[in-house]
Amino acid sequence: MSKWHCAIIADADWRCELAHCHARDTSMKTYRKKDYPLAEIRRYLEPGPIVLVSSAWQGKFNIMTMGWHMMMQFAPALFGCYIWDGNHSFEMLRRSRECVINVPTSDLVNEVVGIGNCTGVDIDKFKEFGLTPVAGEKVGAPLIKECYANFECRLADASLISKYGLFIWEVLKAHVPTSPKYPETLHYRGEGVFMVSGRSISLREKFKPQNL
Repeated sequence: MSKWHCAIIADADWRCELAHCHARDTSMKTYRKKDYPLAEIRRYLEPGPIVLVSSAWQGKFNIMTMGWHMMMQFAPALFGCYIWDGNHSFEMLRRSRECVINVPTSDLVNEVVGIGNCTGVDIDKFKEFGLTPVAGEKVGAPLIKECYANFECRLADASLISKYGLFIWEVLKAHVPTSPKYPETLHYRGEGVFMVSGRSISLREKFKPQNL
Protein backbone atom coordinates (compact mmCIF):
# COMPACT_ATOMS: atom_id res chain seq x y z
CA MET A 1 0.00 0.00 0.00
CA SER A 2 1.39 3.42 -0.93
CA LYS A 3 2.14 6.19 1.58
CA TRP A 4 -0.59 8.22 -0.13
CA HIS A 5 -3.22 5.53 0.53
CA CYS A 6 -1.99 5.16 4.14
CA ALA A 7 -2.39 8.91 4.64
CA ILE A 8 -5.97 8.81 3.34
CA ILE A 9 -6.85 5.91 5.67
CA ALA A 10 -5.22 7.61 8.65
CA ASP A 11 -7.13 10.80 7.90
CA ALA A 12 -10.40 8.89 7.62
CA ASP A 13 -9.71 7.10 10.92
CA TRP A 14 -8.99 10.43 12.62
CA ARG A 15 -12.22 11.97 11.32
CA CYS A 16 -14.17 8.90 12.44
CA GLU A 17 -12.69 9.08 15.94
CA LEU A 18 -13.44 12.81 16.09
CA ALA A 19 -17.07 12.11 15.14
CA HIS A 20 -17.30 9.43 17.85
CA CYS A 21 -15.92 11.89 20.43
CA HIS A 22 -18.61 14.43 19.55
CA ALA A 23 -21.26 11.71 19.67
CA ARG A 24 -20.14 10.49 23.08
CA ASP A 25 -20.21 13.89 24.78
CA THR A 26 -22.81 16.42 23.72
CA SER A 27 -22.80 18.24 27.07
CA MET A 28 -19.74 20.40 26.40
CA LYS A 29 -20.53 24.07 26.03
CA THR A 30 -19.97 25.70 22.66
CA TYR A 31 -19.88 29.37 21.67
CA ARG A 32 -21.13 31.47 18.80
CA LYS A 33 -18.18 33.47 17.54
CA LYS A 34 -17.58 36.55 15.43
CA ASP A 35 -14.58 38.20 13.80
CA TYR A 36 -12.43 40.14 16.29
CA PRO A 37 -9.84 42.92 15.73
CA LEU A 38 -6.38 41.36 15.66
CA ALA A 39 -4.85 44.35 17.44
CA GLU A 40 -6.98 43.54 20.49
CA ILE A 41 -6.48 39.78 20.88
CA ARG A 42 -4.04 40.41 23.75
CA ARG A 43 -7.15 40.75 25.94
CA TYR A 44 -7.54 36.98 25.63
CA LEU A 45 -3.97 35.76 25.29
CA GLU A 46 -1.93 37.66 27.87
CA PRO A 47 -0.95 34.68 29.98
CA GLY A 48 0.29 35.74 33.37
CA PRO A 49 -0.25 38.11 36.25
CA ILE A 50 0.56 41.78 36.12
CA VAL A 51 4.09 42.31 37.44
CA LEU A 52 6.11 45.32 38.53
CA VAL A 53 9.57 45.46 36.99
CA SER A 54 12.12 47.31 39.10
CA SER A 55 15.41 48.52 37.68
CA ALA A 56 18.51 50.51 38.66
CA TRP A 57 20.96 52.48 36.56
CA GLN A 58 23.54 55.10 37.53
CA GLY A 59 22.17 55.51 41.05
CA LYS A 60 18.50 55.83 40.05
CA PHE A 61 15.65 53.36 40.57
CA ASN A 62 12.50 52.89 38.54
CA ILE A 63 9.39 50.68 38.43
CA MET A 64 7.18 49.83 35.48
CA THR A 65 3.90 47.92 35.25
CA MET A 66 3.99 45.03 32.79
CA GLY A 67 1.63 42.30 31.60
CA TRP A 68 3.32 40.88 28.48
CA HIS A 69 5.59 38.07 29.67
CA MET A 70 6.12 34.32 29.61
CA MET A 71 8.14 31.51 31.15
CA MET A 72 10.48 30.05 28.53
CA GLN A 73 12.51 27.37 30.28
CA PHE A 74 12.70 25.58 33.64
CA ALA A 75 16.43 25.06 34.27
CA PRO A 76 17.98 27.50 34.00
CA ALA A 77 14.79 29.46 34.65
CA LEU A 78 14.31 31.77 31.66
CA PHE A 79 11.66 34.47 31.60
CA GLY A 80 10.80 36.56 28.55
CA CYS A 81 9.01 39.91 28.45
CA TYR A 82 8.09 42.61 25.97
CA ILE A 83 9.07 46.18 26.86
CA TRP A 84 8.28 49.13 24.63
CA ASP A 85 11.33 51.16 23.66
CA GLY A 86 9.48 54.36 24.57
CA ASN A 87 9.24 53.27 28.20
CA HIS A 88 11.70 54.96 30.58
CA SER A 89 12.70 51.53 31.93
CA PHE A 90 13.76 50.28 28.49
CA GLU A 91 17.21 51.89 28.44
CA MET A 92 17.76 51.33 32.16
CA LEU A 93 17.14 47.61 31.70
CA ARG A 94 19.10 47.34 28.46
CA ARG A 95 22.13 49.07 29.92
CA SER A 96 22.13 47.53 33.39
CA ARG A 97 21.17 44.06 32.07
CA GLU A 98 19.43 43.38 35.39
CA CYS A 99 15.97 43.68 36.91
CA VAL A 100 13.63 42.32 39.55
CA ILE A 101 10.24 40.92 38.55
CA ASN A 102 7.87 41.67 41.43
CA VAL A 103 4.43 40.08 41.72
CA PRO A 104 1.83 42.37 43.35
CA THR A 105 -1.42 41.12 44.87
CA SER A 106 -4.87 42.57 44.23
CA ASP A 107 -4.65 44.95 47.20
CA LEU A 108 -1.96 46.87 45.28
CA VAL A 109 -4.18 47.51 42.25
CA ASN A 110 -4.17 51.29 42.74
CA GLU A 111 -0.37 51.30 42.87
CA VAL A 112 -0.22 49.06 39.78
CA VAL A 113 -2.40 51.50 37.79
CA GLY A 114 -0.66 54.57 39.17
CA ILE A 115 2.80 53.27 38.30
CA GLY A 116 1.62 52.50 34.77
CA ASN A 117 0.16 56.00 34.38
CA CYS A 118 3.35 57.95 35.08
CA THR A 119 6.98 58.00 34.01
CA GLY A 120 10.12 57.64 36.08
CA VAL A 121 11.64 60.54 34.17
CA ASP A 122 9.67 62.91 36.38
CA ILE A 123 9.30 61.14 39.74
CA ASP A 124 10.72 58.57 42.12
CA LYS A 125 8.01 55.91 41.93
CA PHE A 126 9.07 54.24 45.17
CA LYS A 127 8.47 57.48 47.08
CA GLU A 128 5.42 58.49 45.06
CA PHE A 129 3.57 55.24 45.77
CA GLY A 130 4.89 54.46 49.25
CA LEU A 131 6.77 51.32 48.22
CA THR A 132 9.90 50.03 49.94
CA PRO A 133 13.05 49.18 47.96
CA VAL A 134 15.02 46.22 49.31
CA ALA A 135 18.57 45.41 48.19
CA GLY A 136 18.84 42.31 46.03
CA GLU A 137 21.26 39.49 46.72
CA LYS A 138 22.26 38.85 43.10
CA VAL A 139 21.48 42.07 41.22
CA GLY A 140 21.71 45.82 41.73
CA ALA A 141 18.00 46.41 41.03
CA PRO A 142 15.82 46.67 44.15
CA LEU A 143 13.09 44.27 45.27
CA ILE A 144 9.70 45.74 46.19
CA LYS A 145 9.03 44.71 49.78
CA GLU A 146 5.24 45.03 49.53
CA CYS A 147 4.98 42.57 46.61
CA TYR A 148 4.09 38.93 47.20
CA ALA A 149 7.08 37.50 45.32
CA ASN A 150 10.33 38.85 43.88
CA PHE A 151 12.56 37.32 41.21
CA GLU A 152 16.07 38.67 40.68
CA CYS A 153 17.02 38.49 37.01
CA ARG A 154 20.01 38.99 34.76
CA LEU A 155 19.75 39.45 31.00
CA ALA A 156 20.43 36.10 29.30
CA ASP A 157 19.79 37.02 25.67
CA ALA A 158 19.66 40.50 24.14
CA SER A 159 19.42 39.44 20.50
CA LEU A 160 15.69 40.15 20.13
CA ILE A 161 15.56 43.47 21.97
CA SER A 162 16.18 45.74 18.97
CA LYS A 163 13.75 43.95 16.65
CA TYR A 164 10.94 42.91 19.00
CA GLY A 165 11.59 44.58 22.37
CA LEU A 166 11.90 41.06 23.80
CA PHE A 167 14.13 40.76 26.86
CA ILE A 168 15.05 37.21 27.89
CA TRP A 169 16.03 37.02 31.55
CA GLU A 170 17.58 34.29 33.66
CA VAL A 171 16.11 34.20 37.15
CA LEU A 172 19.00 34.01 39.61
CA LYS A 173 17.15 34.21 42.92
CA ALA A 174 13.50 33.73 43.90
CA HIS A 175 11.85 35.17 47.02
CA VAL A 176 8.42 33.64 47.68
CA PRO A 177 6.53 33.41 51.01
CA THR A 178 5.29 30.11 52.43
CA SER A 179 1.74 31.42 52.80
CA PRO A 180 -0.61 32.00 51.11
CA LYS A 181 0.41 29.53 48.41
CA TYR A 182 -2.00 30.96 45.84
CA PRO A 183 -2.46 34.71 46.34
CA GLU A 184 -4.96 36.93 44.51
CA THR A 185 -3.02 38.26 41.55
CA LEU A 186 -4.10 40.77 38.90
CA HIS A 187 -4.55 39.90 35.21
CA TYR A 188 -5.20 42.68 32.71
CA ARG A 189 -8.15 42.26 30.33
CA GLY A 190 -7.70 45.53 28.42
CA GLU A 191 -9.75 48.73 28.43
CA GLY A 192 -8.98 49.34 32.10
CA VAL A 193 -10.43 46.00 33.27
CA PHE A 194 -8.56 43.57 35.52
CA MET A 195 -9.39 39.97 36.36
CA VAL A 196 -8.50 38.85 39.87
CA SER A 197 -7.28 35.26 40.10
CA GLY A 198 -9.94 32.97 41.51
CA ARG A 199 -10.16 29.58 43.15
CA SER A 200 -7.65 26.82 42.36
CA ILE A 201 -8.63 23.34 41.21
CA SER A 202 -6.21 20.47 41.89
CA LEU A 203 -6.19 17.65 39.32
CA ARG A 204 -2.80 16.36 40.40
CA GLU A 205 -3.92 12.71 40.37
CA LYS A 206 -4.78 12.95 36.68
CA PHE A 207 -1.32 14.13 35.62
CA LYS A 208 1.57 12.03 34.40
CA PRO A 209 4.49 12.67 36.82
CA GLN A 210 6.66 14.14 34.05
CA ASN A 211 3.97 16.74 33.26
CA LEU A 212 3.51 18.12 36.77
